[in-house]
Amino acid sequence: MDHINQLAKFRNPFGNQEIEFQEVIYPSGGTPMLRLRIRERGARFTVFDIDPVTAKFWADEMLKWATPLADAGDKTEEG
Repeated sequence: MDHINQLAKFRNPFGNQEIEFQEVIYPSGGTPMLRLRIRERGARFTVFDIDPVTAKFWADEMLKWATPLADAGDKTEEG
């Protein structure tokens, strides 16, 4: 049986999806995977199991996009 470590769980406020990050460790060994589970409107699930290299690339690309926008939002809120 796979060993699953819960890493984070949060809700997307704009689409109301529940998002979970889990680490999956397989009993047969190999690379641990990052599992992203997206639950939409209570019934439908989308699940991605991604390797560490892909997870890092994805995270880096998201940060490149989000950082300037989030920083601009912080400055706007400060007045």
